[in-house]
Amino acid sequence: MSKAPITAKGALRLREQLKAMKTVDRPRITEAIAEARAHGDLSENAEYHAAREQQSFLEGRIASIESALADAQIIEVANLESEGRVVFGATIELMNLENKQEVTYQIVGEIEADIEQGLISITSPVARALIGKEEGEVVEVKAPGGVQEYEILVVRYE
Repeated sequence: MSKAPITAKGALRLREQLKAMKTVDRPRITEAIAEARAHGDLSENAEYHAAREQQSFLEGRIASIESALADAQIIEVANLESEGRVVFGATIELMNLENKQEVTYQIVGEIEADIEQGLISITSPVARALIGKEEGEVVEVKAPGGVQEYEILVVRYE
Protein backbone atom coordinates (compact mmCIF):
# COMPACT_ATOMS: atom_id res chain seq x y z
CA MET A 1 0.00 0.00 0.00
CA SER A 2 1.41 3.40 -0.95
CA LYS A 3 1.54 6.19 1.56
CA ALA A 4 -0.68 9.23 1.05
CA PRO A 5 1.29 12.48 0.69
CA ILE A 6 0.76 15.28 3.18
CA THR A 7 2.62 18.56 3.70
CA ALA A 8 4.56 19.07 6.91
CA LYS A 9 2.29 22.04 7.77
CA GLY A 10 -0.79 19.89 7.12
CA ALA A 11 0.52 17.12 9.37
CA LEU A 12 1.18 19.65 12.13
CA ARG A 13 -2.36 21.10 11.78
CA LEU A 14 -3.85 17.59 11.98
CA ARG A 15 -1.79 16.74 15.07
CA GLU A 16 -2.97 19.96 16.76
CA GLN A 17 -6.57 19.19 15.80
CA LEU A 18 -6.19 15.65 17.16
CA LYS A 19 -4.75 16.94 20.44
CA ALA A 20 -7.68 19.36 20.86
CA MET A 21 -10.19 16.60 20.15
CA LYS A 22 -8.61 14.33 22.77
CA THR A 23 -7.96 16.91 25.48
CA VAL A 24 -10.89 19.33 25.06
CA ASP A 25 -13.73 17.83 23.03
CA ARG A 26 -13.62 14.26 24.39
CA PRO A 27 -13.78 15.30 28.09
CA ARG A 28 -16.54 17.85 27.31
CA ILE A 29 -18.68 15.19 25.62
CA THR A 30 -18.01 12.66 28.39
CA GLU A 31 -19.18 15.27 30.91
CA ALA A 32 -22.33 15.95 28.85
CA ILE A 33 -23.14 12.22 28.78
CA ALA A 34 -22.67 11.93 32.54
CA GLU A 35 -24.88 14.96 33.13
CA ALA A 36 -27.59 13.60 30.83
CA ARG A 37 -27.48 10.23 32.60
CA ALA A 38 -28.10 11.99 35.88
CA HIS A 39 -31.44 13.21 34.52
CA GLY A 40 -32.90 9.73 34.65
CA ASP A 41 -34.70 7.67 31.97
CA LEU A 42 -32.26 7.31 29.06
CA SER A 43 -34.79 5.97 26.56
CA GLU A 44 -36.50 9.37 26.25
CA ASN A 45 -33.53 11.59 27.06
CA ALA A 46 -32.72 13.68 23.95
CA GLU A 47 -29.67 15.28 25.58
CA TYR A 48 -28.17 11.85 26.25
CA HIS A 49 -28.77 10.64 22.68
CA ALA A 50 -27.34 13.86 21.21
CA ALA A 51 -24.22 13.61 23.38
CA ARG A 52 -23.75 9.93 22.43
CA GLU A 53 -24.07 10.87 18.75
CA GLN A 54 -21.44 13.61 19.21
CA GLN A 55 -19.19 11.12 20.95
CA SER A 56 -19.56 8.62 18.12
CA PHE A 57 -18.77 11.27 15.49
CA LEU A 58 -15.75 12.53 17.46
CA GLU A 59 -14.31 9.04 17.98
CA GLY A 60 -14.73 8.32 14.26
CA ARG A 61 -12.95 11.56 13.35
CA ILE A 62 -10.12 10.81 15.82
CA ALA A 63 -9.66 7.33 14.34
CA SER A 64 -9.73 8.76 10.81
CA ILE A 65 -7.03 11.36 11.56
CA GLU A 66 -4.85 8.87 13.44
CA SER A 67 -5.07 6.44 10.53
CA ALA A 68 -4.31 9.15 7.97
CA LEU A 69 -1.26 10.31 9.92
CA ALA A 70 -0.01 6.75 10.35
CA ASP A 71 -0.29 6.13 6.59
CA ALA A 72 1.06 9.52 5.54
CA GLN A 73 4.26 10.41 3.74
CA ILE A 74 5.18 13.83 5.10
CA ILE A 75 6.73 16.10 2.50
CA GLU A 76 8.66 19.24 3.45
CA VAL A 77 7.62 21.62 0.66
CA ALA A 78 10.35 24.22 1.29
CA ASN A 79 13.03 21.59 0.48
CA LEU A 80 11.63 20.73 -2.96
CA GLU A 81 13.92 21.31 -5.94
CA SER A 82 11.42 21.50 -8.78
CA GLU A 83 12.91 24.30 -10.88
CA GLY A 84 9.65 26.21 -11.27
CA ARG A 85 7.47 23.21 -12.13
CA VAL A 86 4.20 22.55 -10.35
CA VAL A 87 4.57 19.59 -7.98
CA PHE A 88 2.86 18.37 -4.81
CA GLY A 89 3.00 21.10 -2.16
CA ALA A 90 3.57 23.97 -4.59
CA THR A 91 1.61 27.20 -4.17
CA ILE A 92 0.37 28.44 -7.51
CA GLU A 93 -1.04 31.82 -8.48
CA LEU A 94 -3.40 31.47 -11.45
CA MET A 95 -5.42 33.78 -13.63
CA ASN A 96 -8.72 32.58 -15.08
CA LEU A 97 -8.44 33.64 -18.72
CA GLU A 98 -12.20 33.95 -19.12
CA ASN A 99 -12.94 36.42 -16.32
CA LYS A 100 -9.37 37.61 -15.49
CA GLN A 101 -9.87 36.66 -11.83
CA GLU A 102 -6.72 35.62 -9.95
CA VAL A 103 -6.70 32.74 -7.46
CA THR A 104 -4.00 31.13 -5.34
CA TYR A 105 -3.96 27.42 -4.50
CA GLN A 106 -1.61 25.06 -2.74
CA ILE A 107 -1.65 21.43 -3.86
CA VAL A 108 -1.93 19.23 -0.77
CA GLY A 109 -2.97 15.73 0.29
CA GLU A 110 -6.62 14.72 0.36
CA ILE A 111 -6.90 14.73 4.18
CA GLU A 112 -5.71 18.35 4.45
CA ALA A 113 -7.59 19.82 1.47
CA ASP A 114 -9.78 22.84 2.29
CA ILE A 115 -10.90 24.96 -0.66
CA GLU A 116 -11.86 27.87 1.62
CA GLN A 117 -8.20 28.13 2.65
CA GLY A 118 -6.94 27.66 -0.90
CA LEU A 119 -5.75 24.10 -0.22
CA ILE A 120 -6.70 21.78 -3.10
CA SER A 121 -6.33 18.02 -3.17
CA ILE A 122 -3.70 16.43 -5.39
CA THR A 123 -6.57 14.39 -6.88
CA SER A 124 -8.70 17.41 -7.84
CA PRO A 125 -9.18 18.27 -11.53
CA VAL A 126 -7.33 21.59 -11.07
CA ALA A 127 -4.31 19.96 -9.40
CA ARG A 128 -4.14 17.14 -11.95
CA ALA A 129 -4.13 19.69 -14.78
CA LEU A 130 -1.38 21.77 -13.12
CA ILE A 131 1.10 19.03 -12.14
CA GLY A 132 4.26 19.22 -14.23
CA LYS A 133 3.47 22.62 -15.75
CA GLU A 134 5.59 25.79 -15.39
CA GLU A 135 5.10 29.52 -14.91
CA GLY A 136 3.66 31.21 -17.98
CA GLU A 137 1.93 28.09 -19.32
CA VAL A 138 -1.80 27.99 -20.00
CA VAL A 139 -3.65 24.92 -18.72
CA GLU A 140 -7.11 23.59 -19.46
CA VAL A 141 -8.99 22.29 -16.44
CA LYS A 142 -11.79 19.86 -17.16
CA ALA A 143 -14.06 20.48 -14.18
CA PRO A 144 -17.67 19.41 -13.60
CA GLY A 145 -18.80 22.92 -14.59
CA GLY A 146 -16.99 22.75 -17.93
CA VAL A 147 -13.54 23.50 -19.29
CA GLN A 148 -11.69 26.47 -17.76
CA GLU A 149 -8.40 27.94 -18.94
CA TYR A 150 -5.86 29.29 -16.45
CA GLU A 151 -2.50 30.94 -16.91
CA ILE A 152 0.11 30.02 -14.33
CA LEU A 153 1.45 33.34 -13.00
CA VAL A 154 3.69 32.21 -10.13
CA VAL A 155 4.87 28.87 -8.72
CA ARG A 156 6.47 28.89 -5.27
CA TYR A 157 7.40 26.38 -2.58
CA GLU A 158 6.73 27.55 0.98
